[in-house]
Amino acid sequence: MAKTLKRIVHEGNVLSLSGNIIVSLLGLVGFGLLARTFPLTIFGEWVIFITAASFIRMLRSGIMNIALIRYLSGADPEERPGLIGSSVIIASLATLMICGILVGIEYSFSESIHNSGYNLFFKWYPLLALINLPMITSAAIMQADQRFGKEAIIKSFEGVVFFVVIVMNFFFLKLKLDQLVVAFLIVNAMNSVMCIYMRWDGFKYITRANLQTTKKLLNFSKYSSLTLIGTNLLRSADTFIISFSPLGTAAVALYSIPMKLVELQQLPLRSFTATAFPKLSKASIRNNLKELKELFYTYSGAMTYLFLAISLVTFVFADLFVLILGGKQFMGNDPVTGFNAARISRVFTLYGIFLPIDRMTGIGLDSINKPNINFIKVLIMAIANVLGDLIAVFLFKSLTLVAVGSVFFIVIGFWVGYYYLDKELSLNFKHIFTRGIDFYKNLYGNLRKGAFN
Repeated sequence: MAKTLKRIVHEGNVLSLSGNIIVSLLGLVGFGLLARTFPLTIFGEWVIFITAASFIRMLRSGIMNIALIRYLSGADPEERPGLIGSSVIIASLATLMICGILVGIEYSFSESIHNSGYNLFFKWYPLLALINLPMITSAAIMQADQRFGKEAIIKSFEGVVFFVVIVMNFFFLKLKLDQLVVAFLIVNAMNSVMCIYMRWDGFKYITRANLQTTKKLLNFSKYSSLTLIGTNLLRSADTFIISFSPLGTAAVALYSIPMKLVELQQLPLRSFTATAFPKLSKASIRNNLKELKELFYTYSGAMTYLFLAISLVTFVFADLFVLILGGKQFMGNDPVTGFNAARISRVFTLYGIFLPIDRMTGIGLDSINKPNINFIKVLIMAIANVLGDLIAVFLFKSLTLVAVGSVFFIVIGFWVGYYYLDKELSLNFKHIFTRGIDFYKNLYGNLRKGAFN
């Protein structure tokens, strides 16, 4: 156990977390500047564009990333080029298919889309999807190889450069929303060019792809991509359903403030899970169930204690966080919609407490090659979330109840995920909390030792 703890403390978490910190903090400040740049309805259109773009981007990642990480983490040198080449081909074909579907929808329903909050998305996303393909394949390969420093560079580049654009726009440029989206595309293009120049994108391995590795990846991806669709519906369904409701884009903008705080809460979680998944997969491939369970206990416990602390701080200082992030226009009850962003943020603090174990059971199931079970888990959660959103928005017309529904579905995911993983690994629930304490004891000991050396 001590060896496992030492590995986790000293592994790529620091690099992964540092990259996510840079991107998320700059994104947070940039989000606040944009909230102060545009009127509520225009800002709501930006939120819809980013939410929809992120949803499709994660779908593409689900088709490529999870299967690649699962198999590349334990692959021998001879198998590696074929896996990368096949994954790049799969990602490229998926991108072309998605672009074709979106262009077809935009052509068929151009008038309806033009008059909706989704005009920016259908207009610009097909081009964005083609532009950022090398960046997405590069990030997937870096994560699978556990080269978290290079992954952090890829993530940070986009976040840093676009943040500079947002700052310049706030003080000097005063771009229209369409022009800002074009600037976003240019930044993504610069990032992809860098990845191509550094030869991180994996396209050189396309000729090494073969039918066997392609089938292997697709067989896993058919569940992992569906799981990612469900997972992103959990994140994005609130925004999508609110945008289609009579509440309109102003309500989308208002709800985006608590959602951004939730995203900030998830910053450590994304870093821990990014480093945990390859290690869990490696232990599973080597049939080292003892190490696999120790990793699961330690990661789950450490993140649960961390999220308890984060949730407490968010609950107490919700009004202050809303003021800092969105400005005075988001404080108190909104005069148009009547909703209160701080109240919604406090509801989401309960969501954060259950989130770590929910996520860890998901990647645990994927790592032991049970993506079909993880899909069932996410599907149950997604159905509960969508039904809850529809009732909250159309029956009660309440954004607070939308947040309550999110808490409800995460509790379901927490229970269902642990139930299925326990059936596979025979877990001991209390070990999550004891190993979590051991993690912080070990971390404190290492920090103290370093301070006196």
